[in-house]
Amino acid sequence: MPPFSVLCVCMGNICRSPMAERLLVADALALGATSDQLLVHGAGTGGWHAGEPMDPQAAKQVLARGGDVTGFRARKLLAEHVEASDLILTATIEQVEFVVGLCPDAAPRTFVFGEFGRLIRDLPLPPLGDVYARGVALVEAADAARAGERAVASDELDDPWGRGDAYFSRVADEIHATTKPLAEALFPG
Repeated sequence: MPPFSVLCVCMGNICRSPMAERLLVADALALGATSDQLLVHGAGTGGWHAGEPMDPQAAKQVLARGGDVTGFRARKLLAEHVEASDLILTATIEQVEFVVGLCPDAAPRTFVFGEFGRLIRDLPLPPLGDVYARGVALVEAADAARAGERAVASDELDDPWGRGDAYFSRVADEIHATTKPLAEALFPG
């Protein structure tokens, strides 16, 4: 089975999406995941930070929550990133629209972070089995649960770029409120 692939998207790929990427990996590893079961990657719709490291404030939040920031480099979102992903989580509604504009067939598997976190809280856990099948079942169930409804503004992650520790901490907590239950659904002890 291929790994279940999660793409995290924000504007610059230096704050929100890298925090999400690295927190999801940390959550999954804490539950016994292996690197061949889950692929988590990120990209930015803006692309002007391509090649840059994670924002130091974002890295601080990842490290404080047990994540690893080693080797991170920002990249610009391309259609091939979307096409290769089983779940796409974006920071904003506008970024969902950007992703779907690149790849219209990605709509059923593209969610705003808070939207996905809100939806999966009320879903039954997918049947036991390999991680890829569990992940695909979870995404399909979340898409069915939203029943064509659009995400709302409160599902979005505020952009912490240029802000202080407290702001970054709040956004990291909001991200973690989605990554933790996602990891638990994929790797249920």
